[in-house]
Amino acid sequence: MSLHDDAVLVLKGYEGQEELRQVYLDHLATHPDGLWKACGDGHITASALVIDPERGRVLLTLHRKLRMWLQMGGHCEPADATLAEAALREAAEESGIASGLTLLSGGPVRLDRHHTPCAWHLDVQYAALAPAGAVEAISDESLDLRWFPYAEVADVADGSVVRLLEAALARL
Repeated sequence: MSLHDDAVLVLKGYEGQEELRQVYLDHLATHPDGLWKACGDGHITASALVIDPERGRVLLTLHRKLRMWLQMGGHCEPADATLAEAALREAAEESGIASGLTLLSGGPVRLDRHHTPCAWHLDVQYAALAPAGAVEAISDESLDLRWFPYAEVADVADGSVVRLLEAALARL
C-alpha cells in the first residue's frame, strides 16, 4: 500500500470535521502528488502533539521559520509508509526524544488546514505520549523547545494548538 492509499484510508476512517475531511479527500483525489511538498496547490502534512500526561504538560517547539509555538510536524517523506509513521518520525526528529514516543490509539485526533510560506498545509494531527523520563533536544528546525502545563498552552500558542490539545485530552 502506498502512502497516498494510507492517507485516503485514514481520512475515510476519521470521524468528525466532515467538511474539512472531504476537502482533504478531494485534494488527494485530484492531486496524485498531494502528499508532497512539491504540490503547489497544497499538501498533506503530519504532526503530533507530544504529551506527558503524568505531569500534565505538552512539549512545544518554537518553529524557526514561523516563529510560533507549535506541535511537532511537517512534510511527508518518501520513506514514510503511513501518515502515523510520518507524524511519529516528525515528533521524534523535532523533539529530540529518540525512542519511546507512542501515538494515542484511534488515529488522528484533529485536522487543521493552514497557509504557510510554502503552500497550504492540510495537516493530519496526532497525539504522541512521551515516555517516562523523556529528555528533549532542540533540532535545527527550532529556536526553542519547552514543556508547557496544559493550562499555559493558550497563553503561548494559537487556537489550532489549543484545539489540538483539547482533542488529545478528550482521548486520554
